[in-house]
Amino acid sequence: MMTRRLLQLLIGLAMYGISLAMFIRAGLGLDPWDVFHQGLAVKTGLSIGTIVVIVSFLVLLLWIPLRQWPGIGTLCNAVLVGVFADVGLALIPEFSHLGGQAGMLAGAIVLNGIASACYIGARLGPGARDGLMTGLAHRTGWSVRTSRTGIEIVVLGAGWLLGGSVGIGTVLYALAIGPLVQLLLPRFTVPELNKPVPVPSVDPAVAAP
Repeated sequence: MMTRRLLQLLIGLAMYGISLAMFIRAGLGLDPWDVFHQGLAVKTGLSIGTIVVIVSFLVLLLWIPLRQWPGIGTLCNAVLVGVFADVGLALIPEFSHLGGQAGMLAGAIVLNGIASACYIGARLGPGARDGLMTGLAHRTGWSVRTSRTGIEIVVLGAGWLLGGSVGIGTVLYALAIGPLVQLLLPRFTVPELNKPVPVPSVDPAVAAP
């Protein structure tokens, strides 16, 4: 069972990184955290994958006062999503016409939803950004949705000011990713040994790494 969980985790994180590259190539807007990542990449000249890795470990430092502890999935998430984002950008061409951009955006949203369900369902630890949101909710008494909304408003605004891409893709992602992950998560959650397959009550608000 652990072999399956590790394999599912790694596949999910690889798909997540590739979906990020697809969002960028679509050119129609990114999710809030990736608007921030792209904005930092624009300002620093570093690849967006490198920025994703750096930000992930900086966010993990914020776990310390929140008394959160990373799992193996957390650490793999912090490294592999950025690596595969850069791989995807090296392989996926840019599109100059709206039809191709729209198709790429739709594929990115679907792949991101599958990827999120895979790595969450592996039950090997949340992503750095997930843990920040849930940790903040636990320490402050806010709901997870309130914590997520507050954090994402901040990173979206900062990313936009830094030059990150905000557009229709940002809106569509926000509307689609929660229901998509909620639909897929029961199908990808690895059951505990000798126990029936659970139907997770995971809030879609914690779907992003």
